[in-house]
Amino acid sequence: MAAFDTTQVPFITSTQVAGDLVQSVDDLSRSLQRFNWPDYLVFVMMLVSCIFIGIYFGYQDHMKHKSQKTARRDSEALDYLVGGRKMKIFPVAVSLVASWISGISLLGTSTEIYVYGTQYCYIVFAVIVMGFVMHYIFLPVFHDLQITSAYEYLQMRFDQRMRIFGSILYMVACLLWMPIVIYVPALAFNQVTGISIHSITPIVCVICIFYTSVGGMKAVVWTDVVQSGVTMGAMLVVIIKGIIDVGGPAVIWERNLASDRIESPNFDPDPTLRHSAWTILIGGSVWYTYGVSCSQDMIQRFLSLPSLSDARKALRGFIFFLILTFSVLFCLGMLMYATYHDCDPLSTNLAKAKDQLVPLFVMDIFKDYPGAAGVFVAGIFSAALSSLSSALNALAAITYEDFCKPYFGNTLSEAQIGFVLRGSVLLFGIVSVVFIYIVEHLGAVMQLTMTLSSTSGGPLLGLFVMGILMPWVTASGALYGGIAGLLSMCYLCFRSQASIATGQVVYSTKTVDVSGCSYQYANVTKPEPTFDELEKSLHHVSYLYFTLFGTVVTCTVGSLVSLLKDWNNKSKPDPKLLAPFVRQYVTPLTNPAEQKLLNMKPPI
Repeated sequence: MAAFDTTQVPFITSTQVAGDLVQSVDDLSRSLQRFNWPDYLVFVMMLVSCIFIGIYFGYQDHMKHKSQKTARRDSEALDYLVGGRKMKIFPVAVSLVASWISGISLLGTSTEIYVYGTQYCYIVFAVIVMGFVMHYIFLPVFHDLQITSAYEYLQMRFDQRMRIFGSILYMVACLLWMPIVIYVPALAFNQVTGISIHSITPIVCVICIFYTSVGGMKAVVWTDVVQSGVTMGAMLVVIIKGIIDVGGPAVIWERNLASDRIESPNFDPDPTLRHSAWTILIGGSVWYTYGVSCSQDMIQRFLSLPSLSDARKALRGFIFFLILTFSVLFCLGMLMYATYHDCDPLSTNLAKAKDQLVPLFVMDIFKDYPGAAGVFVAGIFSAALSSLSSALNALAAITYEDFCKPYFGNTLSEAQIGFVLRGSVLLFGIVSVVFIYIVEHLGAVMQLTMTLSSTSGGPLLGLFVMGILMPWVTASGALYGGIAGLLSMCYLCFRSQASIATGQVVYSTKTVDVSGCSYQYANVTKPEPTFDELEKSLHHVSYLYFTLFGTVVTCTVGSLVSLLKDWNNKSKPDPKLLAPFVRQYVTPLTNPAEQKLLNMKPPI
């Protein structure tokens, strides 16, 4: 960004009218922090509705179990984790979108367009590729097995060691991701109210922990439906009001085009480009496939449906609603630039962080409409709560299914099962709140999220790819491959994020202007060196390639170890554990009893 002095330029912005006295940036920032009682009322009503939904479904399940005198242990866990496998297609499809579109996406995607341009918009093609992979490869395998934990598959395909390894990888990914999910809406709340981030996050987390632990999967899904309606309604209201204020769609297009933000696909094969057609189509497709196929919270929803046909319909609905939501967010990013095209709030420090751009924009255009900002903040928190509750419910599932049930079997009482499920929700919720103190120092949320999730995402996707598509890979090969993938990803992701955090890597942003500002602000810092001026190395590749890199390392090492170490292993996996189009090439050489013994090999 270019540096500018603090000389006043007489100009009317969206925050002032002619004749007003010139304000300092701090005064203007405080004037926009006007969260009145109607705003607080809307916000509190959203939280209260979540509480009542949790209580309703918790009471409903309690009465159901009370009327059943047999098989209460199994029905307790089944209802809590997968809704008794009787969920409906529409709420599950909406819940899938709500789980994916957290506050990270709502704020990060729009900010991405504002700062870097529209190259990221082509990510919708990666979503479509992911849909085909899920439809033909992963869903048929998972649904035929009728498992509750996605990582139970790893034990069926390899052994118990791999089930535990996969579960731990997912836990690590969740613990890295959940604090960011909470931190993002807290940023928005801080921007519009001035209330400290660390004051609001514990309150919201307690509410989320309560309705998740009380109501289970049914409460999570139906709160997702309610919260999605609030979120989408809030975003549409913001966009409509913003378009009217700026002068119409033509003005938005013209201003974004003039600043080179509207871009055609960049087919440069350079892997260090942050976004290009190749990084998005290849790397983005792999990242989305990992996020949907290997994440317990997503698979748990597909498995809550009664049939594979229903799961595929929910998948199509998920893709449709996800692309629709992305389109709204892309429009919001372009709208924000059109509004601030000659007075960039990041340059003037009116927005203290990139991820506060959206809440600043909302408070700016709705400053004369009490309650409107409350709807927006409620929408941001709704998105965060839906994602957080999904992750907590998924962590409860793998805690019980992967760490308790295999060792205690049916010896646990109903009360003990409830303690494990609800206690794990509480524990992981507390850990997430504590980790917020670390997350707030790590940079912009969208790239940070994808980078950190790739740490365990690459090797985890590699395990499932080896299991479903590579019948020659053995348990030992999978273990060594997973460890190699994890170590390589820890190095790559740590070096990449450290370079960004310390300023060694700075990606080029689109041009901005402050010549139209009518408030006083401090001088902008000198231009930083761009990424193109620095020597490039492995950890400078696009963050979208990280998951692909981890997957390739895992599969390569796993295949080599299997072929070299277990070359005389004559056993083959059960065809049901393989993708449908791979099954025809595999005939098991062991009978079912021998195969069962192979799958139950004890951990080393």
